[in-house]
Amino acid sequence: MGEDRVGDIVPDPGIEEAAAAAGVRRSAPLVRERTGGDDELDRSLRPQRLADFIAQDQVTEQLGIFIEAARRRGEPLDHVLLAGPPGLGKTSLAHIIAAELEVPLVQTAAPALERKADIAAFLTALEPGSVFFIDEIHRLNPAIEETLYPAMEDRRLPVVLGQGAGARTVTLDLPPFTLVGATTRAGLLSKPLHDRFGLTHRLEHYEPADLARIVARSASILGVEIEPGGELAIAERSRGTPRVANRLLKRVRDFAEVRAAGVITEEIALEALSMLEVDRAGLDRHDRLILETIATKFGGGPVGLSTLCAAIDEEPDTIEEVYEPYLLQQGLIKRTPRGRVLTERGFAHLGLPVPEGAATLF
Repeated sequence: MGEDRVGDIVPDPGIEEAAAAAGVRRSAPLVRERTGGDDELDRSLRPQRLADFIAQDQVTEQLGIFIEAARRRGEPLDHVLLAGPPGLGKTSLAHIIAAELEVPLVQTAAPALERKADIAAFLTALEPGSVFFIDEIHRLNPAIEETLYPAMEDRRLPVVLGQGAGARTVTLDLPPFTLVGATTRAGLLSKPLHDRFGLTHRLEHYEPADLARIVARSASILGVEIEPGGELAIAERSRGTPRVANRLLKRVRDFAEVRAAGVITEEIALEALSMLEVDRAGLDRHDRLILETIATKFGGGPVGLSTLCAAIDEEPDTIEEVYEPYLLQQGLIKRTPRGRVLTERGFAHLGLPVPEGAATLF
């Protein structure tokens, strides 16, 4: 491919001038990955095909139909938005979409796109049919979003040359491509950007039985011998999240190799998870510290966020973004106008009785 071509698209006259004015390096290297044939990728714990993707049946079934329809028509798949909590497989699905379509995958993250020239460098260098994956797409700044609108709808990239009254716009033609966006906070996407995605899917947390299957598959890839009891023990403490399940599997594997014969039985898994301070509900030491602090130091609450942060020596953002979401989801604490309150379920998890004066809080 020559430097004056983008895929099979011949640029308009003046395209190089426009690209230079926008600060676009047409030959800039991209984070590009062709699916298949990569030993490192083959060793990855990520599923490589839709058939390998465990659970999320509604999402995978729909994607399978839409991908097959696009392949039969010889057209790129419509733009896809994948939403859901971290670690559920959004990035894996982006890789799978590219693999199923048999096209290159180009990926980046929204925080890395600071200027219009950054997004232009990616878009103008895409090969026809490519999957362009943007992680955490809700963090795009408005200027980048506006650049994406004509690219998503009309496959065109307008570039302004000059300034003031002498300014003119030159349009760069783009090859057909599929934009796949992943977000953990779909509500932060602007409505114009959200509406330009033809396919929107939300991934939900996994059941323990499905996570046990994921643990078994990952153990097979890692070459680890594991018994069904060990699979379930890890799955039940994985917060409904494959990423957590794989992380715990690797640590239990280390424990089994050092303290046992390398085989992960239920007893070995429970002993390793106990050493890691992960309880049956998936809570670790920091999660329990928050619960215990509210219960013992503040009588079950309510306690303000700043007071709680001072009591456990933690930053407010860390509590709100890292620890609280799972505690709230499990119904162990709740937020009130007066502060955080430990629920009856939270007291039960700690094995503590509910204080008499706290009954009116629940």
